Amino acid sequence: MEFNKEEMINKLKFEIELIEKGRYYPSVRDRQHEPEIFRDSISCPNEGLETKEFPCSSCYLSAFLPPELRDTKGNACHQISLNDKGVTIESLKTADDPYKLQQSVLVWLKNTVAKLESEVAQKVATAS
Repeated sequence: MEFNKEEMINKLKFEIELIEKGRYYPSVRDRQHEPEIFRDSISCPNEGLETKEFPCSSCYLSAFLPPELRDTKGNACHQISLNDKGVTIESLKTADDPYKLQQSVLVWLKNTVAKLESEVAQKVATAS
């Protein structure tokens, strides 16, 4: 599925804002629920649903996954490679360090936004 890059940029910037404002830190009111990066965001097609109704391939984040991982069970977005070492949200969750997890995702988000903005600018420049 092809996604609009400008829309993706806006959604990724929204995720940056969520992380920077502490949205994904465990709630002091509800210690039973730890918010999950991307999955508990309004940009997730399954946000707020008890069971997953929409395939991960319908989400813009699937564009950052190899095709074979786009419809995996669970949260495919947690399989996005955040760096050249193959670190993923899933692998960082096992370390039980929410600060490191969020910082790693934040770096990936900012790098991805910069790359997409460069691609959009290049496309506009060549179209002129």
